[in-house]
Parts: sequence; C-alpha cells; structure tokens
Amino acid sequence: MIRIDTSNLKGFLPQDWLSARAEKLAQARTWLKEGTGAGGTFTGWVHLPRDYDREEFARIKKAAAKIRSDSQALVVVGIGGSYLGARAVVELLRSSNYNLKHEDGPDIFFAGNGLSTDALLETIELVKDRDFSVNVISKSGTTTEPAVTFRIFKGLLEEKYGKEEARKRIYATTDAHKGALKGLADREGYETFVVPDAVGGRYSVLTAVGLLPIAAAGIDLDALMGGAAEAMEALSVPGLDNPAWQYAAARNALYDGGKSIEILVGYEPSFRSFAEWWKQLYGESEGKDGKGLFPASVEFTADLHSMGQYIQQGERLMFESVVRFGSSLGSFTIPEDPEDADGLNFLAGKPLSFVAEQAMRGTLLAHVDGGVPNLILEADRRDERTVGQLIYFFEYACGLSGYLLGVDPFDQPGVEAYKKNMYALLGKPGYEDRRAELEARL
Repeated sequence: MIRIDTSNLKGFLPQDWLSARAEKLAQARTWLKEGTGAGGTFTGWVHLPRDYDREEFARIKKAAAKIRSDSQALVVVGIGGSYLGARAVVELLRSSNYNLKHEDGPDIFFAGNGLSTDALLETIELVKDRDFSVNVISKSGTTTEPAVTFRIFKGLLEEKYGKEEARKRIYATTDAHKGALKGLADREGYETFVVPDAVGGRYSVLTAVGLLPIAAAGIDLDALMGGAAEAMEALSVPGLDNPAWQYAAARNALYDGGKSIEILVGYEPSFRSFAEWWKQLYGESEGKDGKGLFPASVEFTADLHSMGQYIQQGERLMFESVVRFGSSLGSFTIPEDPEDADGLNFLAGKPLSFVAEQAMRGTLLAHVDGGVPNLILEADRRDERTVGQLIYFFEYACGLSGYLLGVDPFDQPGVEAYKKNMYALLGKPGYEDRRAELEARL
C-alpha cells in the first residue's frame, strides 16, 4: 500500500494536528462511504474498483485490441478529466516519450484540450497519412474545445475511409442516455462507452474515460484496477494510521497554519502528466468559496535549477508532497573518466540511482531547514498495481480533504464563468445581451 512519512512536518505543526481532526475525518469517511455529504451523488468512484461494470470492462479491452490491430495512431479527444487521467497513466507506466519508443500498438495523441490552431494542425499532419482511430470523450458533447476538434477529426476519417468505415473507427465515451454526443453516436452507429452519472470527470480515470486509451497503450487493466481495489479496501479502514487520513489532515493543518501552496514533487519526467492530473483533481475539488490550497508541481532535480531558489528562500507560503517510487525500471553505472575533468570520478562505479537518491535526501533536508515542510508518499515500484493504488489514494484523500475544508469536493461552479463569456463573444444564440455588455467592456 502507499505509505506516508510525516516526520518532516515536526516543528511546523502542533502535536495534535492529526488527532484534533479525527472526528471530522471519521465523519468525512462516512459521507464518502454512504454518499451523504455535499455532492454525495458524485461519489460513485468510491466503490468503483469493486463495483465496476464487468461487461463494459470486457468491451473496453476488446475495442482496445481492435485499435491496436488496425490503427497506427489513436486520437483521444477530450479536455480536463476527459484526458488528463489517461495521459497520466500512459506516460507514467510507459514513458513521456511513448510515441517514440513503443514497439507495438498505436501512437496516442491527445487533442481537443485547447484551442491552438498550430497544435491542431500538427496533430492532423501526424495522423492524416496513417491508419488512425478516434476516441471522443465528453459527457455532453457540447463543450467547445473537444466538440470543435471532434468535428474536424470526424470529417478527416470520413474523407479518408468513407462514412461506413469511419463509423468503425470512432469510439464515443459519453452519457449513457442523453446529450448531443450520445445522440450522434446512436444515429451514426459508433461504439459507445459510459461516463457514469455518479462519477465526475476528475475522478473518472478508472472508468471508460481513462481505461480505453490506457488499454490501447497495452497497459494491463486488470492489474491497474486490482491495485485500486487494494487501496479501496485498505483506505476504507478508519483510524489515525490510515495514510489517506494522515495526508488529508496534514494538508488541512498546514493550510490552517498559513500555508497556501502545495507543491507535488516528482523525480521522474514520466511523472509530469500525473502531476497535471493531480492539479486538476485538487484544484477543482477545493478551490472554491475563497478557500483552498493552490496545487503546483515541480520535477526534481531539473526544477531545482529554476524554482529551487524560490522554494529555498522565497516567501514561506508552501509545503511539498514528494512522491517516491522504490526503484528505477533499469540501471546505469557512472563510468570513470581518465582525465577526471569534471572532478566526478569519486562517483565512478556507482549507479545513477544512488546519486538521485542522495540528491533527493539532500534536497529534502535543505528545504525543511529553509522553512518548507515536507511529507513523503512512497510506493514500492512503478507498475500497474502501484499506479492503481496511487490514483485511488489521491482521489480518496481529496474527498476527505474537501470535507475537512468545508467545501463540496465534487462540484466546479466556477468553471462555467469563462464558458458563458466565450459563448457570448462567439455569438452563440441566446447570449446577445451578454455579448453587447462584454464587447463594451473590452
């Protein structure tokens, strides 16, 4: 199970930082278990690793096998939780350079998560002369960024293969019963998968939303879900030794003590997209009602040469949560240089992982000495089982954290503000008065 080390919080928190929150944590656990807290109708993810739809799970595997057999590329169209989780898992378990190094299956491109013309044209250029399929992910089918992008790639597929063959290369992950994308998929005959009503986008990586692209990358879904199920079982047990309780309580105590920024620290480039998924999960769940820690991330040791100065000696606004994996996937021994021009022959014969470990330990001590609290989340290895555990750990701790903070961890009312302004400025029918007002301000 994921382990937590809070020893480097000593001196930054009162001794009762955990026990003082025991009663609220127990209440939050009950709300999550029973779905009776704020936003409780969106807690379907809590028991998902046990109660997921086995029939759909089998269809996901079958569709992924087809994509792997008939497509050189898969374009995943989605924004926010509709793509971040899948990208996080693919890059963490395969590589941030997945498309350059995999030996079988399709390249995977993520589109529809922005409005950059240049990025869109580049993706089109990369897939247009290859056999490709599209997985469009949207509960409604009307979110501007993915809807526009899907319109474009649907047209490319139909132009390349004809309407009938294109239909077999489009997979729609959407609402089970309603919405623009569901209606289109039914009319056109696309294979469909379900975005569950009781699971919000940022908690949906272990549903078809994330699982189809993940399976298309050749990742073992059974092991991933098995790890999540292990975490669900372990973290459901109440008590102050529960690592999710400790993480949620530490975050809340540090926030109450004046910290306003949490920095998620990884030491692997392949962890970058996982950190992006984590930032959405915590930022969208807690950032409301004028409250919440600001979630940020860094990659060490690279960012020690950019953000390291601020972290060490800037305003004392932050704490760090470090994610450590037990061992590297490979090994490399540092060679000896006869000239020793760089003065590093004292490292010759040592594995690079040893140097990385000492860099991590030295950084931890320096930052703690500089007034930055640190906690460490440890996993034995970087594989499907452990990543499944890590996903569920962060989701469950996020639910607890939101309730400790006193907010609904499962809504996102602020996301709609930019959409309304954008629709008005684009001239969407029904927004005429708002458009005139915004144009006058601009």
